[in-house]
Amino acid sequence: MKRTFLQINPTDNVLVALTDLSKGTSVVFEGQTIVLQDNIPAKHKFTIHHVPQGEPITMYGVLVGKAQQDIPAGGLIHTFNLKHASEPFQGKLKDYTWTAPDVSKWANRSFMGYHRSDGQVGTQNYWLVIPLVFCENRNINVMKQAFLKALGYAQPDIYQDQVQNLLSAYQTGASLDDLATIPFTQQKADYRQNRIFKNVDGIKFLTHESGCGENKDDSENLCRLLAGYCVNPNVGGITVLSLGCQHSQAKILQDAINAISPNFDKPFYLFEQQQDTGFGESKLLADAIRQTFIGIAQINHDTRQPAPLSKLKVGVKCGGSDGFSGISANPAIGHTADLLVGLGAQVMIAEFPELCGVEQELQNRSVTPEVAEKFGYLMTEYARRAAAVGAGFDMNPSPGNIKDGLITDAIKSAGAAKKAGTSPVVDALGYGQYATQQGLNLVCTPGNDVLATTGMAGAGATIQLFTTGLGTPTGNAICPMVKLATNTILAKKLPEIIDIDCGAIIEGEKSVEEVGEEVLEYIIGLASGEYQTKAMQLGQDDFMFWRRGVSL
Repeated sequence: MKRTFLQINPTDNVLVALTDLSKGTSVVFEGQTIVLQDNIPAKHKFTIHHVPQGEPITMYGVLVGKAQQDIPAGGLIHTFNLKHASEPFQGKLKDYTWTAPDVSKWANRSFMGYHRSDGQVGTQNYWLVIPLVFCENRNINVMKQAFLKALGYAQPDIYQDQVQNLLSAYQTGASLDDLATIPFTQQKADYRQNRIFKNVDGIKFLTHESGCGENKDDSENLCRLLAGYCVNPNVGGITVLSLGCQHSQAKILQDAINAISPNFDKPFYLFEQQQDTGFGESKLLADAIRQTFIGIAQINHDTRQPAPLSKLKVGVKCGGSDGFSGISANPAIGHTADLLVGLGAQVMIAEFPELCGVEQELQNRSVTPEVAEKFGYLMTEYARRAAAVGAGFDMNPSPGNIKDGLITDAIKSAGAAKKAGTSPVVDALGYGQYATQQGLNLVCTPGNDVLATTGMAGAGATIQLFTTGLGTPTGNAICPMVKLATNTILAKKLPEIIDIDCGAIIEGEKSVEEVGEEVLEYIIGLASGEYQTKAMQLGQDDFMFWRRGVSL
């Protein structure tokens, strides 16, 4: 019989509707008959018992809000009767013992990756072209146009073909009504078949709006983030365009690279526009294009070789979350995370506003009091900065989150934290820091999808798992992004952006552990270059730098 509701944790005083439930419906829970006082849409929650005003609501075993009015048994919880609340955190209060899952079936498995001289192994071999300042964005785009089509990396422009078909029909006398009936034909093509350099998985061009006209900290943090991209093992070589006079100086970038990787030896070419070349911008671009082509030919000699799964570096993220996120896709990749840690790999979880309310648990899971204190400091400082501009973590849920059952930030956070699994926390990293510890790392970023995924790529992630209940197309330039739907309806509605459907967990057809194992198998194939994610096929190369200061 299909389940209609679920209690996530035995201590919770609310139940989650797994399907739409009508007002007046009687449900039986642990021998108690609960008559629903409201219509309860799927993904939303209703109370097990009467909750007086001011009393706590608990989910996932933690405080997620307090009642703003009396809520009867069987009452819907929503923004009109529940306000965000979370428990304080006090540092590491107790020891944590973790039993790793059985990973024997993967113990001798490997993936086919790109081995770098510093010991890291990439899942891709990209050439990266980056600007040190927004003034170089146009030149970056000129290079992008010059390279991608000529070397076979351009995505098929199916929409340009559509416009051409419409234009041809219009020019031959088709009426407006006729134009409305011309079908859109989506051609499925894999650009990898046409690329000239078979061992170079792509040429990635970043643009941004930073590097100057901002406070010194932001300009230096940009350089640290870009340094992480350069050191990331998915990158085989780098071209940097600099204007010359900006705050984010080339030396700051080079020093940041050397701080992460003292023996950095990838092909690295820097071109500064304000240097006296005698021929201006045209010579800058000609030189940059020539040298970049030579570099691409050089890294084409790199080939995929077997690597143990311990060399994987996987980030976990959720976005466009819904009321099913914390009970299907998030715990599924949390199990994947535990399997990876059990195999000696590195896992990262970002978006600190969505760890609000579970700080104490994560501090207790920290391997040392120092790691717990560092995490606590990062959370406290982030909250302080938010308060200084009249904001707070309680403002994190979006209208779409609330519509689909995530009523408070603590509810959203408790479900989001499930992506981290149960393993010990080995480190807490500030934005722009590079992850060096095997195991579970906390990476300080906003909840914003692109800011968070950009931050994890800069921390060294070589694959990212991204769960979504509402659908979001987010990708990353250098880090393959795997999209996991929390529900089957979404997977069917947006097949162009979803890679894995976790809806079978909601339907009771598969367990969290079964789906988590399937995700690990998918990762191994992806890391070996056997296929591309939907975001990669779409060329969804998002990059966004987290500017925290004022513009000057």
